[in-house]
Order: sequence, then structure tokens, then C-alpha cells
Amino acid sequence: MLDFIKNLFGNRNERALKKIWPLVDEINEYVAEFEALSDEALRAKTDEFKQEIREAVAPIDARRDEVRALLKGEPPNVGGDGQVTEPEELTFGERQDLLDELDALEEEWLDTVEIVLDDIMTQAFAVVKEACRRMLGEEWVAGGSKVTWDMVPYDVQLLGGIVLHRGNIAEMKTGEGKTLVAVMPMYLNALVGRGVHLVTVNPYLAERDAEWMGPIFEYLGLTVDCIERYEPHSEGRRNAYLADITYGTNNEFGFDYLRDNSFVVDPDQLVQREHHFAIIDEVDSVLIDEARTPLIISGPVPQSNDQRFAELKPAVEKVVYQQKKIVASFVKEAEQKLAARDEALEAGDKRTASQYEDEAGLALLRASRGFPKNKQFQKLMQEPGVGQLLRKTEFFYLQDSARRMPEVDAELHYALDEKQHAIELTDQGRQAISETAGMDIDLFVLPDIGEETARLEQERDERLQQLEKELASRDDLTEEKRQNKLMNDRRVIHNEHEEAKRQLYNTYSERAERLHAIEQLLKAYTLYEKDVEYIVQDGRVQIVDKHTGRVLGGRRYSDGLHQAIEAKEGVKVQAATQTYATITLQNYFRMHHKLSGMTGTAETEAEEFHKIYDMEVIVVPRTRKTSSSAPAGRSTTPPSTASASTTRKGSRCSSAPPPSKYPRR
Repeated sequence: MLDFIKNLFGNRNERALKKIWPLVDEINEYVAEFEALSDEALRAKTDEFKQEIREAVAPIDARRDEVRALLKGEPPNVGGDGQVTEPEELTFGERQDLLDELDALEEEWLDTVEIVLDDIMTQAFAVVKEACRRMLGEEWVAGGSKVTWDMVPYDVQLLGGIVLHRGNIAEMKTGEGKTLVAVMPMYLNALVGRGVHLVTVNPYLAERDAEWMGPIFEYLGLTVDCIERYEPHSEGRRNAYLADITYGTNNEFGFDYLRDNSFVVDPDQLVQREHHFAIIDEVDSVLIDEARTPLIISGPVPQSNDQRFAELKPAVEKVVYQQKKIVASFVKEAEQKLAARDEALEAGDKRTASQYEDEAGLALLRASRGFPKNKQFQKLMQEPGVGQLLRKTEFFYLQDSARRMPEVDAELHYALDEKQHAIELTDQGRQAISETAGMDIDLFVLPDIGEETARLEQERDERLQQLEKELASRDDLTEEKRQNKLMNDRRVIHNEHEEAKRQLYNTYSERAERLHAIEQLLKAYTLYEKDVEYIVQDGRVQIVDKHTGRVLGGRRYSDGLHQAIEAKEGVKVQAATQTYATITLQNYFRMHHKLSGMTGTAETEAEEFHKIYDMEVIVVPRTRKTSSSAPAGRSTTPPSTASASTTRKGSRCSSAPPPSKYPRR
């Protein structure tokens, strides 16, 4: 029955494509109409579209100007008799109402713009397609190489552009021309005047694509730039953001936002403007894989104890070595228990098999929280059912707010949460560290500030009460001397109390710093691998970008982690850094009014995209093959536009344009 319904109505993706195909037909109809236009008339379409948007939002802009003038108290009001009167000062409630109205007007403005964009979308896409046709045979430099323009959007590329304009994700396989697909929705949304961002994970691709697609936008009267060409917070980068189309990498977009919101005191110094519309290439990598990885701007920490890492390194090394041995024993135990389970199942003893499986699951969970990079553990996790058993066991121990998780970690020196990059010493770990370092275990235990402060205050109050009783019982003092002594002794007690509190805070601070250094060293030894996350070059630890493999010169891990890695590698420990500003890629890109993306692999994360970003994944049919998703009679093979039309120079192409000298993306 389910198969019958699917065959009758199609799956979700097929239904979505069925609604879009008629718009592709409409685009091609406009293309045929626009072929008769001169170059100047075709370019004039850009101004016509912009004017249509301006006219639609004119009443909203007028009211917004009025509200802003009221908030500023400008200009003065003109009475009915022609007399100029100063505006009355707004109450707090009136000001708040006007601010709320401004927010509502902004929402109305954006909604109105989207309606207009939807109305002119097919015409705008047709303008881009016709511009691409007229540019055939033109040459320019992109990515350091001369390219000959030979691309006119295919029907499926038009379809992908519609998906992007609507704030969704277009899944297109490698080689299907995603770079060209993005041009049409970028052109359309740039007409709004608030800028469009094209986000990549690679600075070379950002610059290359800006140079490659730039002449198409410029032919139609739009400006294009790439932030990767300029130094951060420079005039060049500020102007790049003022361009209609701005290319750049996800990290640089995020860091520019952090700089704007951390070091800028004058609005004129801001680099970025509104976050209106962004298209993200390799969107699954940016918004899923790296979404929660924070971007951090850090600076030096005054009076930091950088030698503590070197002092604690020998003790931490021994504890890490001990932990690796413990984890190896857990992995061996898991293998043995799984083998015993299989034997029990073969013997038909399901009860015993279940017991062995539970014990194997606990051993696996302990290994994963102890040292998940253990080679034998990783090999074991590849066996069928083992990963599922680990997740099942973890879920069991995480129930009731992880009430039973201490049972898991009790056998470890420290517990590791690889996803959160967090490490916590256990009681056994503190004992091992103190013994290895030859220090009292109390030096690795943080005092309870609240409890200790309450105890000190109680001691102070008891001493004051005792003082008053003693002085009241003394007959050898006059009332004046009694009051003077009471005042002086109270001052002494208060001073001693404050000194005790300072010592308590100093003890807490010193122990917290020691424990923090230990945890960072543990991270350096267990989470960060040389020649993977970083390299050692010229006596310095250099971070490696996991996406591009490029060395990120000048970047340092914050909160002492970089110092811990330096101590681990035996190079000079540089000054510590502290976090000034941080944001995750997920939070940054969600600030955009509209967000879309493209990739070759998004369907597997479709549910996550919908839940977190309210974005649908649409699988676009492949070019050069007849697609089952296309309506009957429609082919997704390249159109013969070039062979049936004249180029800009008036020559007629006898066949489709030759393959590009520059690789198609």
C-alpha cells in the first residue's frame, strides 16, 4: 500500500520538484523574449527590478523615517499656524512603543521584499541566463588562469537556483555546476541592496569564484568583491562588504563579526553590514560538522604562570600513560566479553549472553571515556553491532541526569567527553597526580567557597559576641574605655576575617589554576595529535586547518591549551592567552534573514537541517541525464541555447560551446 501511494503521489523530493519545474518553463519563456533586447536594455532590467522593490517598500520606509525622527527628537514639529514647535520629550513607554514599531516595520519590510523577489524571480533568472549566453567566448583571468566563458545555465541549474532563493539546500553532485547555480539567486537577492554573501570553506575558492563569476554580475551592473583579498578591519575589507556580492570563507565572515562586536567603539568603524542573505557552499560541513566549533578571538593574559605547564608535565605524562594501560585492559575485556556472549548465544543461554553483553558494553563505555583514540578500540568499533551496544550502554548510564555515570568513571584517572572537548579528573586521577607530583592531594581539591565563607562569617560573629560578653563583665573599665576597646577589638576581628577570606580566595585561585593546567595538559595529550591538529615548525606549535590542511599562522588556542601543547612538545612556552570574544558558526549564520546552501551530500542530514535551521533539502536531478524527477517529456540535458542564438559579437554558434579550460564546479 505504501509503495502504491508513493508511486501515485511521489516522494517528498519529487513533489517539491514538480512544483518548481513550471517556474523553469517560465524562465525559459522570458529568455526567448529577452534575446531581442539590446545589451543596454538587458542591463537596464537591473534598475527596473530595483525600482520595483523601492516602490513596494516606499510607504514602509517613509513611516520608518518618521519613527526614527521621533526617537531622535528631530526635526521640530510645524504647527497648524505655521509656527515651529519643539517636539515633546518622549516618555519611556512611548519610546519603547516606537522601538517596537521599528522592529515590526523591519519585519514588514523584509516580508514585502520577499514577495517582490518571488514575483520578479523568473524574469531575474532569465536576465542572468541571457547574460551568460551573451558572454560566451569572452575571456578573463580567474584563480590565476585564463578562462573562456562557455556556460549557460541548464534547466536543472535554474531549478537549483530556485531552491537556493527560497532558503533551502540544493543537493547537487560534484561537477553539476554549483558555482553557476548560485549566481542567479545571488543576483536576485542583491537587488535588495543589503548585500549577499557567498560562503566557502577555502580562501582560494572564494577568490577564484569571485573572479570567475564576477564579470557576469558586473555585466548586469552589480559589484563583486572578496574579503580574502584584504587584511582584517581594513578599508579594503569594509568596501568588500559594501559590494552587492561578497565572497569569503566561513571563518573570516565569523571573525569579522567578532571584531566588529569586540573592538569597535564607533559605528563608522564597523566592517560588516546587515546579515541579509547568505549561500553556503559545502553547507553540511559548515552548518553540521563544524557548527558548534567556536570561533575565538583571544589576547595575552597579564601575570600568567606559564611555567606551571612545564612543572606539571612529568606528572601528567605518567597519568596519561597509566590511563592508556587501563583503557587497553578495558578494550581487551570488551573483546573477551563479546566472545563469551557469542558462545553463550550458540549454546542457547540467552540470560548469560545478556549478562556478558552488559559487561562488554560497560567496558566499551569506559574505554570511550578513557582514551577513544586507542587503535584496538577503534578497530573493535568497526565490527557489526559494537557501536550500537556502546550507544545503548551510554544511554543507560546517562539516564536520571547521569546519576550512575560515576560508576563508569570510577576506574579511570580522568573522564573524557570527546564531542565537547572536555576532561574531568576523577578522585583516582587526583590521587595519582598528587602521588606522581609528590604533592598533598588537598592541593588538587577546590575548597567550597560558599561553605568556607559561611564558616568564616560564623567564626567572626561568635568572636564578636564573645568580645561583647567579656567587656560587659569587666568592672575595671570605665564606659568610655569599654567602648574604645570594643571598637578597636571589633576592627581587629573584622580585619582578621577579611584576611582569612583573602587567603581562602587565593587558595581557590591557585588550586583552580593548577587543575586547569592539568586539564589542558590532558587535552593536549589525548585530544590533539601532532601532524593532525597541529604541526611543530621552527620551534613553534602551528595550528592546522582541518578542512584545507593549511597552517593558520598567528592563530593560537586559548585558555592555556596552546601552552599545554607547547609543553607537551618540549618547545618554548609562549605567553598565555584569554578569550575576548567567541561565537559558533551555527549562531553566526542563523543571524542572516535568509540562509541557503549547496553540497553534494546533504540528504542524510535533512532532519537536522530542518530541525535546527528550518531548511529543506531538495535533491536536484543530475545534468546530462534524463531525470526521473523531471516531468514527462522534459530532459535535463544541456539546452541548445548557444547553437540557436547569436553571441554578443553577433556571430552564430554552429554547436554547443566547447568544454571550459577551467574546471567546472
